[in-house]
Amino acid sequence: MSDPDRRADPCIHEPAGLVVDCQVRAVTELISHVWDPLVLLALRLGPRRRRELRAAIGGISDKVLTEALQRLLDSGLIARHSYAEAPPRVDYELTSLGESFVRGPLQALGDWISDHAQELLDAQERAAAAVR
Repeated sequence: MSDPDRRADPCIHEPAGLVVDCQVRAVTELISHVWDPLVLLALRLGPRRRRELRAAIGGISDKVLTEALQRLLDSGLIARHSYAEAPPRVDYELTSLGESFVRGPLQALGDWISDHAQELLDAQERAAAAVR
């Protein structure tokens, strides 16, 4: 990484308060993409092939699925296994890190959604009505 790149990324130089900021950003990135949590949830029951993931998720394009899978692979949350078969077969599955994320923060988020989604939607509807 060149010196200008290092200066552009505050996480490279980790002054006292930035370490936590960088860690929070890294974790927030895991749920900031709309499709990533859905891919993780689709893998919670075990390994799946791409077409199985697309069918389980519904509405996701092949391009967007490819991007989500790459982000999740890069984050260490899923693993890709290819098999020398005809036709070639590739499965994706949660890693132990991915399992802990699905069973921890994503489960907690799902519980919160179950308990509060209607309140959230009602508040958003009231705010939208007030603007009209």
